[in-house]
Amino acid sequence: MSEVQLPPLFQGEAVPGAIDPFERATALAVAGTDAGTVVYNLTGNVFKASLIFTPEMPLEPAMTALPVCGLGLQAALGALAPPEVAVHLQWDGGMRVNGALCGRFRVKASTAQPAEEPDWLVVGLELNMASSDGNPGDAPDRTYLSEEGCAEITATDLLEAWVRHTLYWINRWLEDGPQPVHTDWRALAQNMGEQIDVDGLSGTFVGVDEHFGLLLRVDGDTKLIPLSSRLET
Repeated sequence: MSEVQLPPLFQGEAVPGAIDPFERATALAVAGTDAGTVVYNLTGNVFKASLIFTPEMPLEPAMTALPVCGLGLQAALGALAPPEVAVHLQWDGGMRVNGALCGRFRVKASTAQPAEEPDWLVVGLELNMASSDGNPGDAPDRTYLSEEGCAEITATDLLEAWVRHTLYWINRWLEDGPQPVHTDWRALAQNMGEQIDVDGLSGTFVGVDEHFGLLLRVDGDTKLIPLSSRLET
């Protein structure tokens, strides 16, 4: 595996398969490690990488880091994958390739209080590179990059492209506000305008608010489910 090349101001830490990069990144964030640290494991069938943020804003607007990382991944796959590969993003962090679930984003922060500024926020990515059982068709709603014409993409290339494109979207977010993120994310949002189930509620996914809280139309009323409710504890 070639050496990982990250953009300036980013620093990487590779971990072995026995260590979860998301938990390692969280531990580093708690210890005060700088923003821009990327913890990754590129050796298994599941690509795993996590990025540390130190947002200078309250938690709820800081949660925009989650869709920002999703846009970074879509752009990375757009650059590396064949043009017929379609990538869509679920509001809760799920990531779909050609309609089937291929991975997920995770997020954790130093606080769960929406109005409080977190000391740190970690976004983790897990992406199915290849099937470990040899029978990927046994789960038709789950897929792997290797089954979608992306077998030539290496984990190193994917990590470098994800961080590079995520940096672009971080800069757009910080310089231009959330509107550009909203515009591009809505074009990739899975199930927009469709019936979905969230937290025991069933309704129509009609959109998101300015901080990417989910707007769910239930029996004529619109309910708001904050994106911070997806934080892992």
